[in-house]
Amino acid sequence: MGVMSDARKSYDLLRRALQSRSAVQRVRRQLAALPRHSPGEYVIGVYFADGAVNIYQLRQWYRPLQELARHWPVVLIARSATGAELLLKESGLPVTFVPTVRDVERFVAQQPLKVVLYVNQNTRNFQMFRYARRWHVFINHGESDKMYMTTNQYKAYDYAFIAGQAARDRLSRVLWNYDLDTRTREIGRPQADHYSGALPYEPDDRTVVLYAPTWEGDRPQAHYGSIGTHGEALVRELLATGKHRIIYRPHPRSGVVRPEYGAANQRIISALAAANKTDPAAAHVYDDGPDLGWQLAAADVAIVDISAMIYDRLATGKPLMVTMPSDKNAVVDTGGYLSACEWLHADAATSIVDEVARVRDDTRAVERLRYWATHYFGDTSPGAATAKFHGAIEELLHEWDRWHAHENGQSYGMR
Repeated sequence: MGVMSDARKSYDLLRRALQSRSAVQRVRRQLAALPRHSPGEYVIGVYFADGAVNIYQLRQWYRPLQELARHWPVVLIARSATGAELLLKESGLPVTFVPTVRDVERFVAQQPLKVVLYVNQNTRNFQMFRYARRWHVFINHGESDKMYMTTNQYKAYDYAFIAGQAARDRLSRVLWNYDLDTRTREIGRPQADHYSGALPYEPDDRTVVLYAPTWEGDRPQAHYGSIGTHGEALVRELLATGKHRIIYRPHPRSGVVRPEYGAANQRIISALAAANKTDPAAAHVYDDGPDLGWQLAAADVAIVDISAMIYDRLATGKPLMVTMPSDKNAVVDTGGYLSACEWLHADAATSIVDEVARVRDDTRAVERLRYWATHYFGDTSPGAATAKFHGAIEELLHEWDRWHAHENGQSYGMR
């Protein structure tokens, strides 16, 4: 058994190595067919060391970064071939592929990067941190009350762009000796100004329910995923009515740690496909596309796990339910919106039809949502977050110019 297991591991390693090599070759061919980056072309870099599996973390920033690039030159800095391949295909932004540290050094030497943005905490971020005389800024990949949102890794960056007052409160409770006023900038949720995607169905009188669970998590404290505890039951009950349309958007990493979680995910996908075959007008949606926005706007009620999807939906001010983790070890921060949210416990999943009707008609719940939306994101009027994002970038560019002038013995006011 041990010999077979070792052989399987060796085969998997070889297969991944060959896939990676093939991806590298494809990316290099694609880049060779594009115009070369000119020296001195980019002042803002967005660093992404992950592969395709975590592309969702940068994917939600495509539209805000495209808008930013209308004002300042922006380049995506990809370290993984599978990540670079998708960025070239999807992002609509310039991409550089720098798999080795030597490649990074060469690119940094050619480009006057003043601000480098990071969307996650990949350990290879530190290979970029070594370059001084530029601002390293954590912009994250969503707002939530997960334990991830208070990691001590915030201190590694020169600055962090945060959503609003809730993030300030959260960080002030957890991080010691962290100067929030100096090192953070509030920018709201710029993605909300760029909701994308068209409805893949014709609206009718069905109640539209968005179910957007997260992945299973890689440790007990982060076991927020509900597919195996809530998901199959609630999907089954909603399908049985014939009066609901389900938009199912599972986390792309669902099942990477626990195969049984991935199997439950596949059973839900199959159930939706079978229901559509029986009743094509139902038009249930399994959504794994890059566009995010139409789902949040279209759903009459959203059911989400503890994840950034709570806060993406919160900004719409429309009915929302949050699944209560069944694992008692899961860390639940009840100091923010989760202290006032509509919880869905696993044993209530079979009563989801009644629960959906209840929260849809509860005006007090909707008023609470509006309060918390402001608390988390500040001004949510169209364009407000984009203006804050651009303002924060402009401030850092101005600060870079001031330090650069000081180092060169120039009077900044005379530049």
